[in-house]
Amino acid sequence: MFKIHLVTLAVAVFVSAVVSAPSDSADAHAEIRSFVNELKQDDNSYKYQFETSNGIAQQEQGVGGYYASGSSQYYTPEGQLIQLTYTADENGFQPQGEHLPTPHPIPEAIIKSLEWNREHPEENDEGQYNHGQGGGNGYGEQANQFLQAPASGLPYEKKI
Repeated sequence: MFKIHLVTLAVAVFVSAVVSAPSDSADAHAEIRSFVNELKQDDNSYKYQFETSNGIAQQEQGVGGYYASGSSQYYTPEGQLIQLTYTADENGFQPQGEHLPTPHPIPEAIIKSLEWNREHPEENDEGQYNHGQGGGNGYGEQANQFLQAPASGLPYEKKI
């Protein structure tokens, strides 16, 4: 029993030593190369920027609560440079970057259909519910009873 506790203790000490060992990566030893932070109290505008020795950089300027624009960059573990620019205003947050996913293109048939609808607005409104039943809404006379209900009550009420 004592051997199991001793082995468990030895493994725990080994794991904690590995986890707490200082990293030799460039990120662990990165230093700040430049830093600017400005805030103007009179108009609530601000500006900040920083750059580190491992290639991380960010900058932003704006008016607090109304508008902001900026950019950031960093390197992935594979060495790829990731760059992002953005604006944030009444239209929301609008990021741009080569690494961001893009929507699939709209199929040609959908584009043609939308163009046809735009060119023929009268055909969109008329007969929208007409399914070849001689006019009306396409739901038959029973539906017409509900659509043309008397103001005194529901169409299915019987007066006694």
